[in-house]
Amino acid sequence: MKRFFLFFATNLAIMLTISVVVSLTGAGQWITANGINYSALMVFCLIWGMGGSFISLLISKWMAKRAMGVRVIDPVTSTGDAQRLVQRVYNLAGKAGLSKMPEVGIYESPEVNAFATGPSRSNSLVAVSSGLLDRMNDDEVEGVLAHEIAHIANGDMVTMTLLQGIVNAFVMFFARIAAFAISQAMRKDNEENRGFGFMEHMIVFAFEIVFGIIGSTIVMAFSRHREYRADKGGSDLAGNGKMIAALEKLRSMTQLVDTEHSALAAFKISGGTPKGIRSLFMTHPSLESRISALKEAR
Repeated sequence: MKRFFLFFATNLAIMLTISVVVSLTGAGQWITANGINYSALMVFCLIWGMGGSFISLLISKWMAKRAMGVRVIDPVTSTGDAQRLVQRVYNLAGKAGLSKMPEVGIYESPEVNAFATGPSRSNSLVAVSSGLLDRMNDDEVEGVLAHEIAHIANGDMVTMTLLQGIVNAFVMFFARIAAFAISQAMRKDNEENRGFGFMEHMIVFAFEIVFGIIGSTIVMAFSRHREYRADKGGSDLAGNGKMIAALEKLRSMTQLVDTEHSALAAFKISGGTPKGIRSLFMTHPSLESRISALKEAR
């Protein structure tokens, strides 16, 4: 219930914020007596599509900490294993050329996984599960950390946000154009254009589902591509052997992947096992293909 309330409250706040922006800019008035004002419609869709994505990016660290229960390690007062984990992340971040060290945290979960998030290279978080620390040796942990640092160094969080926002905007744009065309075709010749009624909104909703599914395959394809890049970056930072060892350990423990927090799935190192057409909607390629790519790069 706590996670549900957090998700609901955050999305409600985002919707209210964007609604105010749309109202102040007048972008919502995209239907005129002469039909669609395409410029106004595009502005409307960009505000909604990009706005939601960027607000989510800005609060991504805050959301991740609360949704996953991440305990951030204090680099000054920490000792023992926690201090060693922070130091390993800092060493890799230094190799990657990050000007500001990411926050480092641990979340309690039996899953063997880790993720990186944050709005920028200089404001990021690397979090690992307690299950990963319990089941991986030092070399495997370093491979995982290097992969996550590579995501940050590559700016993957911002790139994914941009892509998702653009796709969202075009889904909204074309759904409304298609719905307007259908509604106009169904009107009588002498009937005035009074904008969108209930039926038109239902048609928009249907088109957004269809176009959204198509758009998500584009986003997921890019997400899978950036995993290969992060593996290569992790290999450069920690060594090819450690990166391969980490992925092989993950492959042996795919049953220990949390599927509950789907909002963070794209930023974890392991995303489950893609099968059949479902693989088009997976954030990660198969671990087998990722391991093969690293072995071929030796």
